[in-house]
Parts: sequence; C-alpha cells; structure tokens
Amino acid sequence: MKQERPRNRIALQGGSYSLIIIAIVLAILIAVNILASALPKSLTQLDISSTQLYSITSNTKVVVNALEKDVTIYWIVQPEEEDDIIENLLDKYESLSEHIEVVKKNPDIYPTFAEQYTKETIQNNSLIVECGERNRFISYDDIYLYDANISAYSYDVSFDGEGAITSAIDYVVNETQPKIYILEGHGEAELSETFHKQLERENMELNTCSLLTTDAVPEDADVILIYGPSSDISAKEKDLLAEYVSGGGKLMVLAGPTENETLPNLYGILEDYGVESVDGIVVDIDREHYAFQAPYVLLPDIQNSEVTDPLIEENYYAIIPVASGLIVQDTESKKVTELLTTSEMSFSKTDGYALSSYEKEEGDIDGPFAVAVSVAAKNDGQIVWFTSSDFLDEMYNAYSSGANLDLAMNAISSMIEENEAVAIRSKSLNYNYLTISASTASFLKTIMIILFPLLYLGIGICVTIGRRKWNEAK
Repeated sequence: MKQERPRNRIALQGGSYSLIIIAIVLAILIAVNILASALPKSLTQLDISSTQLYSITSNTKVVVNALEKDVTIYWIVQPEEEDDIIENLLDKYESLSEHIEVVKKNPDIYPTFAEQYTKETIQNNSLIVECGERNRFISYDDIYLYDANISAYSYDVSFDGEGAITSAIDYVVNETQPKIYILEGHGEAELSETFHKQLERENMELNTCSLLTTDAVPEDADVILIYGPSSDISAKEKDLLAEYVSGGGKLMVLAGPTENETLPNLYGILEDYGVESVDGIVVDIDREHYAFQAPYVLLPDIQNSEVTDPLIEENYYAIIPVASGLIVQDTESKKVTELLTTSEMSFSKTDGYALSSYEKEEGDIDGPFAVAVSVAAKNDGQIVWFTSSDFLDEMYNAYSSGANLDLAMNAISSMIEENEAVAIRSKSLNYNYLTISASTASFLKTIMIILFPLLYLGIGICVTIGRRKWNEAK
C-alpha cells in the first residue's frame, strides 16, 4: 500500500500537469484569436481569386504611399446595404495610409449631404473623395461596369472600384493635371468614347488646338495628339510640330491610310528620324498574325519596351486594323524603338482601299514592317506613332480585351512620366461565387470556435483519466 500511494500521487501530479498545459494552450489559442480579430483585414485575409479581386495593385500603392495631404472618402450607404467588395477595398485603402479616412454617411440621416458634391442621383455604395476644396463623386455605376456580350446574349460584369478610387485620389491631391491638346483642322476623327473616358479618368485635361492660326504649339501642352486625320497637315504645321518635339515636346499620332489622300507632310516628321512610310495597306498572310480571317486586321508581334511590357506580362495581343507600314532605316542610333511589328510574310498592298485580293501582286512592297514606333528626340522630346486610325475603335478595342486602350494609355503615361497612372484594369466578376446562408455561417462558427476546442479538451481529459486508471491498475 505504501508503494501504491506514491504511484497514485505521481499519476495525479502528471494528470494535473497535463490539464494545466491544456489550459495554457487553450488560453494561448484564445489570445491569438483575439489578437487576430484586432488585426486589419489586409493581414488576416488571403486573396485567392483568379482576378485578384480583393487585392490592391502596385499602381495604387505608389499613389497612396506618396500622399502628403489628408484624403477623406465618404461612403454613401444605408445600414445593412454595404457592398462587401467595396467594404473590403475601402479597408485596404485605409490601412495603406494614415492620410486616408473612410467615413460612412447614411443618406437617411444626411439626405442633402451628397448634393453639395454632385447633381447626379445618389445610389447606395456611391463614394465621394475629398481633399481640401477638391473633390470627385464616384457613382455606383462607375464601380460596377456592364458590357454587352453579344455572342452570349448577356452582360459581362467587371469591378472597377480600385481604378476609380485611385484616380479620384490622384485628382483631389493634385491641383495641376497633364494637358493634352488634340490637333484639329484636317478632318480628324472624334475620339472613341472609351478612350475619351479613360483620358478623363486618368485626370488628363483635354483641349483642342489648330496650328493653322497660330505661330507655335501651346506652351502648356504636355502632349499633342493627332487622332485619325483624313487630310494632310501643311508644311508650316509640320515644321511647328518638328520644332516642338526637338525642343522637348511629346507627340502622339494615330494616323493610318486614307481613302483619297496621302499624308507626306505628316509622315515627314518621322523621316527626320530615319523612319520611312510605305504606300498602301499592310496585309499579313501568316495565320498567326491576323484576326477574323481578314489579313488586314493585324496581330503584330509586341516588342519589349516600357510601353509594351505590361501587355507582354499579361499575355495580351494588340489588334491593328487597316495600317500603313513603317521601315526603320536608322537602326544604329537606337533613337527609334519598334513597338509592334509584322511577320516576314507581310507586304503592303499599294492599291490601298481599292485592293481586290490578299495575294501579293506586282508593285506590292515586301515586309516586315513596324506598325507602331517610339522615337526619342532631342531634349527628351518623344514621339509615339501608331499607323492605324482605327486602332482605338470601340469594336477592335473590345476584341483585344482592352489591350489596345491599355497600350495607348501606357504610351501617354510614359510621355508625361507618370507611370503609376497606367490604367488599372477592371476585374471581371464573370464567375460563380461560393455563397452560404447566415444560418450555415453561424453553424460553422459554432463548430470552429466552440465545439472543436471543447472536443480537444475532452480528449485531453479522457487521456489523463485513462493514464491515471492505468497507473492505479499497476
């Protein structure tokens, strides 16, 4: 009996130690859970969505991390009507910078609050971004975008909250915005609606100018844009533009073949840099280099450059319809960078719009060609040239999944040296969500937070009692 009592005491002590350890472990787990619940969502949630719907891009981080002014984001929303995706996004903005504060405004309590910022109809989950006296209203319709999908007889839905908010922040903290002057007086095409909206969203101020009645390019022009001219510029305008570029100016041109005229003066700007244009419309009969069974709708090779690298990284293709061909003569100075190039099987149909065959005929000019180039001029001047007037047409941009627009915006951003302003691509919502009811969510929480810990505690107690009985049996 005397020997059994020490054994029982030892067993009892061992069981007590086990219970103490289990209690300590449970206390640690509870403390960790409490600590985790206090951490920002950016540190406790992992985005595994294919489109990174719940993540912030590096472009936004550049803009937000550079903030030196306080920015307030007013979230116009009724209780229980908060959009979960918008809420997650706003939490991330607030956690990125101490200069950003998100304030909810219930329209039932503050019915006239938003009227001082906009005359538009206010929907739940609309936003107002404000810094000092500058502000921008972001409608709910600007956050969720709906594009008709003709082939599927439905709408493609995308989330553009990050792009809209980051653009608004950049706008309210900067009083001066880049100015783009659009040349007129030569039958230029009207900017496509998507391109026009994107320029405005990137906070670029749009103006028009004519060089026929002035002696110089506007002094405050950050970029001169020539968009789809149907007739040539004059020799005087050519000289003014050439002087502007060589003096450090930025010129972007979208000019393709015209039906009735050639553009020798306009393309003469490129000749000063050893780039020659050829007559006709470029045709590429390599099946991997054209789309829609139309060899004049080109799928050119994308060459590495600051402008094109984002498309290469995301495996996008640019679509260039009805284009002129460029031949770069001066390859040694490296002032000219070919951005988009055709295949060895391409050639230019000198019949132009009168072409009747996609076969190579006598008089046609052999390729390959460049159909987009970037030119580095003196004093940091720059030219970006696309040889298609229809490059940013709504239809072709849609067929390229927005790659054409991104390429154009990247070009402009590189010229004004604001690379963080490169378009933030909207994120597709065309997939099925895994959803559960509120009752199921509560049931799962009960299992994870209460039942599992009690189960582990019960197992520990059973093991301890079992060991005690086993020691007593000895």
